[in-house]
Amino acid sequence: MNTDTITAPAPAAPSVHRRALLTWLAVYPTITAAFVLLGPYLGHLPLALRTLVMTGLVVPVVVYALMPLLLKAETKFARRHGRRK
Repeated sequence: MNTDTITAPAPAAPSVHRRALLTWLAVYPTITAAFVLLGPYLGHLPLALRTLVMTGLVVPVVVYALMPLLLKAETKFARRHGRRK
């Protein structure tokens, strides 16, 4: 075992309340933008199909792009302000 390398402990995950807020901060504007941009093109489709298309676009954007950015920003904010989660 190599004892020369010291690793920093992994940061604690945000509380469930912070995760909910971060998720909302990612989802709401993304859905709003999707409706503004795609609404005129999808308005003729049945509701279930519109919802399928919207969620098929919004979920990957939120999961793979926005949530990692928000979690990174939240970690920096918490460290800067000395907060524990």
